[in-house]
Amino acid sequence: MGKIIAIANQKGGVGKTTTTVNLAASLGVLEKKVLLIDADPQANATSGLGIDVEGIELGTYQLLEHTRSAEEAIMQTSSPNVDLIPSHIDLVAIEIELVDKDEREYMMKKAISHLRDTYDYILIDCAPSLGLLTLNALTASDSVIIPIQCEYFALEGLGKLLNTIKSVQKIHNPDLDIEGMLLTMYDSRLRLSNQVVEEVRKHFADMVFDTIIQRNVRLSEAPSYGESIIKYDASSKGAANYLNLADEMVKKNKETV
Repeated sequence: MGKIIAIANQKGGVGKTTTTVNLAASLGVLEKKVLLIDADPQANATSGLGIDVEGIELGTYQLLEHTRSAEEAIMQTSSPNVDLIPSHIDLVAIEIELVDKDEREYMMKKAISHLRDTYDYILIDCAPSLGLLTLNALTASDSVIIPIQCEYFALEGLGKLLNTIKSVQKIHNPDLDIEGMLLTMYDSRLRLSNQVVEEVRKHFADMVFDTIIQRNVRLSEAPSYGESIIKYDASSKGAANYLNLADEMVKKNKETV
C-alpha cells in the first residue's frame, strides 16, 4: 500500500518544488515506484521534469474537476520509476470553480486514493498558499513534509501552517501526520544558517529530518535543463543530499509499518 505525502509551506522560495522533484527522482533511483502530482498553478515541478507546460491538455485541473480519471492524466517522465500528473496555469481557476461544490476539500482524495495500489509513494507539490488546492492535498495525504529555509524569516508563518494542519486533522483528515520538517538552503559558513538549524531542532526535535539540504549551485541549475539533480549531476552535493533524504524516509517508513 503506497503512501501519499504532501510537500507544503505557504512561504514561497523555501524549496518545495526542488524537494518534490528531487525526492521523487531519488526514490525512483532506490527502485520505488513514484507518482508526482503537481498541484501548483506555476507548474514548476512539471517543467522541472522536462515536460512542456504549454502542451499540457490533461492534468491536475481535470483531476480535481473529476472530468477525467487520474489514469488518463498520468504521464511518464525521463526519470526512472517516476510518473507525473502535470499542472498548467489553468489550475489557478480551480479554487473559484470548486468553491460551491459539495465536499470540495475531498476532490483530490476521491481522485487518487485508488492509486495507492500502483505506487510506493505519491508526492504532491503544493502551491505557496493555504488555499483550497493545498487543503485538498492535505486532506488526501497520509503525511506532510515541511521544507524550512535556513534563513532569517524561516519560522515566520510556520505556526500558521501547523495550525492549518491541526484543523485539517480535526475536520477532514484525522490520520494526517507530519512526515518531517526539512531544513533547506543550508550554508555552513553562515552563522545565521547554523542558528536556524539549532532553533528548529530545539523546538521540533524528532519532527526534523536528520538530512539537511545544502545550498548548491548545481541544484539551482538543474530545473532550467528540465532535469532532476540526479540526472543533471549525480555526483553533486545536492544529489547526495536528496538521495540521503530518500534513504532516511524509506527507512523511517519501514520502522513505522
